[in-house]
Amino acid sequence: MMKLTPLLLLSLLLSGCALKQYPDSPPVSAVQADQLDCQGVQLQIAEQQKVQQDIDKTGEFDALTVVGAAMDFGIGNGIAKHQAQKQATEREQQLQQLAATKCHRTT
Repeated sequence: MMKLTPLLLLSLLLSGCALKQYPDSPPVSAVQADQLDCQGVQLQIAEQQKVQQDIDKTGEFDALTVVGAAMDFGIGNGIAKHQAQKQATEREQQLQQLAATKCHRTT
């Protein structure tokens, strides 16, 4: 039993470290929507597209993928990536809608 305790503790520590860290994409707040002008919205869209690229890069196969697969069959990393992609897509859609109203051209 004494030999099992350190092994169990090590497994728990490794499983906590196995989850990849994806960038966060909070929703566009009312304050942001009010204060951003067209140029600011366009900048935010470009930054959000970079976040999408970072998510894809983080999701690539690496040592954490192997550890995650060994610990929980990769389910934790898969869920984390899916959630990050969902939040990033939702934020980008919000920004695109904001651009449609803030960047309208008057001719």
